[in-house]
Amino acid sequence: MDMKPVRSRDLALVGYDVATSILEVVFRAGGVYRYQGVPESVYHELMAASSIGTFFQKNIKTQYSFTKVS
Repeated sequence: MDMKPVRSRDLALVGYDVATSILEVVFRAGGVYRYQGVPESVYHELMAASSIGTFFQKNIKTQYSFTKVS
């Protein structure tokens, strides 16, 4: 998965796998999480958001199931 650095106080890196619809997030405070079933359009909206952290909190964190990778 290609991880991209993002400008956010809370998120450090974000990656997306089109084949599996998995969004992977690396947090600055530590921890890597994979969110399942995230549409590609939501990933693109996240990456284009004026506040990536706010978009993530409102539209991804509580909307999709996740697993902690590390």
